[in-house]
Formats: sequence, structure tokens, C-alpha cells
Amino acid sequence: MYLIDFFYLREYLTTAAEVVAGPKKETWMEEKKTWLKENRWADVLESLRPFLESEEVPGKDAPVRACYRYIANRPNCLDYKAALAAGLPIGSGEIESAHRYVIQIRLKIAGAWWKIENASKMLALRVLRSNAEWENYWGPQGQKAA
Repeated sequence: MYLIDFFYLREYLTTAAEVVAGPKKETWMEEKKTWLKENRWADVLESLRPFLESEEVPGKDAPVRACYRYIANRPNCLDYKAALAAGLPIGSGEIESAHRYVIQIRLKIAGAWWKIENASKMLALRVLRSNAEWENYWGPQGQKAA
């Protein structure tokens, strides 16, 4: 399953909300985010359609059109409902946060330095452990050594 980062898509919605909803943009945004999480992206498109800028308006001045096209061109990458049901993240926030406590915490030990080839191998092991795959990886090798 390939998903468009929900928080990146939200940036498109936020700029469109300025034009579509004005001072009520927060309420409008909450509704559209809910719709997207329910896979109602077609309803989001219909709500944008009346506010689409004409083709004569330059792209940088057409946030509704940009949002509309972004969603319309990626319907196969918007299955947030299935991702949420499977307990998967729909945005990169968790990945970016994990970078700090899985990777940086090990690489930034005071006084430590790393060769690229060693760092990448060590990081692969850190990721295994973080994903609860440590025993699966080492199990057969550990049994051979015993």
C-alpha cells in the first residue's frame, strides 16, 4: 500500500481553505480531514469544485486548483481508512520522530565516530531491534553458535 503523507496533503488543503472557507477554515479543514480518513476524497473534490480558479490564473495564485489536482491525480494513494484500520501511520511524523531515538541517539554518542560502511550496518541492526525483529534475525545464527 502506498499512501500520500496525510500531513503533506493537509498543506494543500490548508492553502485551499483560505480561499474556500475564509474565517471558518478550521471547521472546514476538520471536516475535510475526517472525510479523507473515511476515504471520501471524491466528496472533498466536489467541495472544492465551485471555487476552482480559471486556467488563466497562474499556478502560484491558484491554491484551490492545486489542491484539487493533487487529490484528483492520486486516488489510488489515498486509502487512509485501510491504513488506519491496520494500525499503520498515515503521515511521516512517526518516522521523523523515530529518527531521533533510533538513529541519532546511537550515532551522536559523545566521542564516537563512524565509518559509513559500519554505520549503515549498525543502523540496520537498530532498526531490526526497534521493529521487534531482533530474535527473528538472530535466532537461527544464535542457535548455530550455541
